Amino acid sequence: MIDVKPAALILLNMGGPDSLDAVEPFLYNLFSDRELIQLPAGALLQKPFAKLISHFRAKKVVENYRTIGGKSPLLEWTQKQAAGIAARLEETYPYVVMRYWHPFADDVLREIKHAGIDKAVVLSMYPHYTGATTGSSINDFKRAAAKIHPGLDYQLIEDWYDWPAYLDALASRVHEGLEQFHDMIQNEVQILFSAHALPQKFIDRGDPYRQHVMATVQGVMERVGSFDWHVAFQSRSGPVQWMEPGTEEMIQKLGGHGHRALLMVPVSFVSDHIETLEEIDIEYRDLAAECGFLHFHRAPSLNDNADFLAALAALVRERTA
Repeated sequence: MIDVKPAALILLNMGGPDSLDAVEPFLYNLFSDRELIQLPAGALLQKPFAKLISHFRAKKVVENYRTIGGKSPLLEWTQKQAAGIAARLEETYPYVVMRYWHPFADDVLREIKHAGIDKAVVLSMYPHYTGATTGSSINDFKRAAAKIHPGLDYQLIEDWYDWPAYLDALASRVHEGLEQFHDMIQNEVQILFSAHALPQKFIDRGDPYRQHVMATVQGVMERVGSFDWHVAFQSRSGPVQWMEPGTEEMIQKLGGHGHRALLMVPVSFVSDHIETLEEIDIEYRDLAAECGFLHFHRAPSLNDNADFLAALAALVRERTA
């Protein structure tokens, strides 16, 4: 009998505040990361400016979190995803590392080291690679591993935007979204895939994020069938040039063309959090109504759906074979 040594499955994600009091320090951690946001005053003033911006942004953001229950559900969903994937693998134990709020990499790596585990698979929960999110999370993990658990032998999975089983799962969510419309109007539905925006300078420097998003959407629509579809980018804020088109502008454009049925599909997010529950479900629903849409639905998030968890378990097996 072959002795299989236990391994850790470590999911990397952005994190989110676990209470309303945590919103401001969470924002501070986020704005302090120069791999994600390079404030114009330079590295020396990044943290003082992050302190100032997070203080003034917190008031509005607190209210947004209050509308979805007073905290982010991202950690809970990521923990469920880690457990579900690990359960489909042999001798694998689930862990979650968040970038901007607990649990941080240092603490999780101490836990793994204390458990006597010296082998791991590190899976980014961002399907589409960008240095601003995946890159920052992986660099943060590498720094912590070198410091806390230098003996850990780990493999990185940095993107999986075109993994067939992932595309199958996302296509299934789109079909579920379409089923929310009456049969009489299904062929009129405009499908709007909404991904998180990046500053355009990331794309200009060669970041593959846009290409990855488009490859995912095209793969999904090959599975969904013949519907009108569009791609836009949400959560744009601040005085920088962002990726275009913006989701708000696309909703306005489609409404202006006389369309009245809209299905929104969150494409760069693999679980519910503030961008789906508040931005899409509340802000964009209201905007769509203002633009003349009579029918508005969102495709369900992947969350802990069995087909999605099976897809990522198969991905881990494939990439670590």
